[in-house]
Amino acid sequence: MTNPCPSGATLAEAEDFLAEHPEIEAVDIVLHDSNGIGRGKIIRRHELPSLYKSGRHMPISILGLDICGEDVHETGLIWDKGDGDLRAWPIPGTLKVLHNTTPPRAEVLMSLYELDGRPMTSDPRHALQRQVDEFAKRGLKPAGAFELEFFLLAKERGPDGRVRPAADVLDGRDSHKTEVYSVDHLHGMLPLFSDIYAGAAKAGITAETMISEYAPGQYELTLHYREDVMQAADDLMRLKRIVRAQARAHGVVACFMAKPIADYAGSGMHFHVSLMNEKGENVFAEKKPGKWETMLLHALGGLRATMAESMLVFAPHLNSWRRFANQSYAPISTAWGVNNRSVALRVPAGDVKARRIEHRPSGVDANPYLVAATVLAGILHGFDKKLDPGPETTGNAYAEDPEGPEIPREWRAAIEAARNSEFLKQALGEDMHRTFVEVKAAEYARVARTISEVDYDLYLHTV
Repeated sequence: MTNPCPSGATLAEAEDFLAEHPEIEAVDIVLHDSNGIGRGKIIRRHELPSLYKSGRHMPISILGLDICGEDVHETGLIWDKGDGDLRAWPIPGTLKVLHNTTPPRAEVLMSLYELDGRPMTSDPRHALQRQVDEFAKRGLKPAGAFELEFFLLAKERGPDGRVRPAADVLDGRDSHKTEVYSVDHLHGMLPLFSDIYAGAAKAGITAETMISEYAPGQYELTLHYREDVMQAADDLMRLKRIVRAQARAHGVVACFMAKPIADYAGSGMHFHVSLMNEKGENVFAEKKPGKWETMLLHALGGLRATMAESMLVFAPHLNSWRRFANQSYAPISTAWGVNNRSVALRVPAGDVKARRIEHRPSGVDANPYLVAATVLAGILHGFDKKLDPGPETTGNAYAEDPEGPEIPREWRAAIEAARNSEFLKQALGEDMHRTFVEVKAAEYARVARTISEVDYDLYLHTV
């Protein structure tokens, strides 16, 4: 006898999908770890019904891996538990056809559960669900969307050994200029962009505006605002995979490093978030012109108060920290402001009904499930403590010194701040917190013991 699916997926979903898509030969089953890396398997068509009836056993260690796929024993998810199997179950509504694959394949997102059906608490998706459930207890539903910034790079590095922007896939034209907002520049990548949009459509993702961003080879793709913040995080995860796959099919490399090119802006993953009440009203929307709602101010206050100890979530890798610099469009303080891109917490101008907070610290290399969970927990912290965000920054936040907690300036400090944070333990849950911090500590140790080209350049012939 099989266990009922704790994720809510049904066998009918799989059977209907197979009947509608007789061409599908295989299915990617994808579970995301603390780094947001998709781990899983490719199963054959005939295996799909059993996935929905019985789930699929996967080792618990799959969530205790570092960026290289190596075990991090300090997470407690490896030999402490005998590396036993838990059960991964499909997420309802995520079984979708993949675009431009040979032979035809599909994809389904998975989440990990204990054998008795309880959520496995080192799964990032469950960490976000905990926060969504907390808001539901208060009659509130988080809505949101992520922005996706990325680079398109050539497969081969330049003569100097550094990465370089990809030539246009249309006609091979090279450009090393900052073609920010150039419409004509976008035309050279239209065949690739068309495949990205087609892949998004097959995945049920409403991908919207494409922009040439503020660096050679950098682009931004916006996503439709979702009434369900979990769906917004799913969209971002799936879209990154789509962009990477379609770029590869066109002979270029999609890069989601936060700062791949030293002299230019890095790539962010700005998170737009608002809250709807049981009547479907946006509680951040001001009722009186010119007077901010108290809930919006308390949310900003909570996000400012918790940002410093949460920066590891928003900037999880060594490279993440290269993005933060003056006048780089990446924030260097906890400042908030209206219609101001120099701050960390921006209240965009526009229709009052769409009032929201744009959370700007995260790089595109961050895990959107953990980012959203941490941001939502910060908002609840502000509500519970009735925190005032302090004065708005109306000018240049890079030049001003706004009041508020100072954020860490480098990766190691962020790891220690996260390790000691009671707030982050509550935001992610103790197990997810331990897993994430220990994975980051192991990655820091890996980098620290690596002799880099910088070492040789500075010291080989000089000391």
